[in-house]
Amino acid sequence: MSTRPKFRALGAMLSAALLVLLAACTSLPGVTVSRTQDGSAPAVAVSTEDSEEDAIGAREHPRIVASYGGIYSDRQAEIMIARIVGRLLAAADQPNQKFTVTILDTAEVNAFALPGGYVYVTRGILALASDTSELAAVLAHEIAHVTLKHARARTNRAKTNEIVDKVVSGVFGADTATDQASNRSKMSLAAFSQQQELAADKEGILTAGRAGFDPHAAARFLGAMGRFAHFSQGDADQEGDFLSSHPSTPDRIQKAIETARAFFGAPGLGETDRVGYMAGIEGLAFGDSPAQGAVNGRRYVNPALKFTFEVPQNYTLQISKGAVVGVAGEGEAVRFDSAEVPTTMGLEDYLKSGWIAGLQPQTVKRESANGYDMATGVAVTPQWNFRVAVVRHEGKVYRFIFASRFDSDTFAKAAEQTLKSFRVATARDIAQVRKLVVRTITAGPVDTADSLARKMNGLSRGTDLFYILNNLYPGDTLVTGQRYKIVTVE
Repeated sequence: MSTRPKFRALGAMLSAALLVLLAACTSLPGVTVSRTQDGSAPAVAVSTEDSEEDAIGAREHPRIVASYGGIYSDRQAEIMIARIVGRLLAAADQPNQKFTVTILDTAEVNAFALPGGYVYVTRGILALASDTSELAAVLAHEIAHVTLKHARARTNRAKTNEIVDKVVSGVFGADTATDQASNRSKMSLAAFSQQQELAADKEGILTAGRAGFDPHAAARFLGAMGRFAHFSQGDADQEGDFLSSHPSTPDRIQKAIETARAFFGAPGLGETDRVGYMAGIEGLAFGDSPAQGAVNGRRYVNPALKFTFEVPQNYTLQISKGAVVGVAGEGEAVRFDSAEVPTTMGLEDYLKSGWIAGLQPQTVKRESANGYDMATGVAVTPQWNFRVAVVRHEGKVYRFIFASRFDSDTFAKAAEQTLKSFRVATARDIAQVRKLVVRTITAGPVDTADSLARKMNGLSRGTDLFYILNNLYPGDTLVTGQRYKIVTVE
């Protein structure tokens, strides 16, 4: 399952990884939940039944972890997930199948699977679900992709990238020796076919229902994901594997309802365990991970690496899989990421090293701003114009790639303005990076959805976010004594 709302008409940029975290594990029989701890190597569940699938999963696992900002470590959530997966495997009659489940440290609402039993959920998924049965529906769907052998077929196809993704990948040449980021950008998962998605929907609902979970949770959570996608429209492109699949979300919701009714009956049967779930996500990080930096309006701040920059007023920024991306209107985009460049290689030489298609060598020049060495250049392809800049900060090279359908002085000035804003982050900059966490509160006898929603008025569109996170609507009656989610600044 995944949902990734559109980033205007430009679509997504595949991100370069900024962090690579190694994993230890939390386990139950047949289930491994990856954890960030100590620096141990990832625990890999090996099956002799299909060593090729195991090899694919083991090879791609570190890349997935890196591309999504690392592993999110939360003991409560890890134990909860391990227990759910253990029940689902028993219900799916897969007692000998080994699964490695990883929580990815990203706000994106997404889940997917790899061959060899590798299943991934983001902490964004955990924040959106409202009870154990909804998370079980997500996990059952992904387990179904693995057991039905969809994941293996999927890795053998190239994903169709969105417009901006094509733009950015189009600027990379064939030489990736000095550009690990561009190499990683080519690693993606192909979308499942309509038939595969519907098959996983059905199998997942049957498995969750047989495991004793509410079989109607899948339809319920699909609706919540659809609302979140609409809420996030224009904030970031998260085009992905679940709501973006062929059939449309309303059609999938209807089919999910029909499947649950046909095999299990009307709603009201099966375990939801809202109380246990709310306890499991208490204190969950929400929004951008401080480890990946944070967006504050038009400014990006990385507290760990201690740098910041700001884009022009018409740009909207978002962190997406380790890169910072932004768009301005319908015809301009920017991507900020990192690249592995030998310390002995000059920035001008790096620009000319072959990773940029359409580069005009005569435009490459050395520059400096705020004490940083920089290099800039212009690249042109048949449909796009690029302003590319690189800067070295504490031995690491960072890149700005501006793309526009039409070259202009305004476009050039926007790129220049952004590059010259790159500087060391001050204590004041870092203090503006807010840590957001999910907290749960108990509804009292006089509380309403509207009164609890007002507790999030410190966040941009916080009231709307409250309704979506709790799958409520304005004016809804609350259940006295039941816990509901809010996001707080801490």
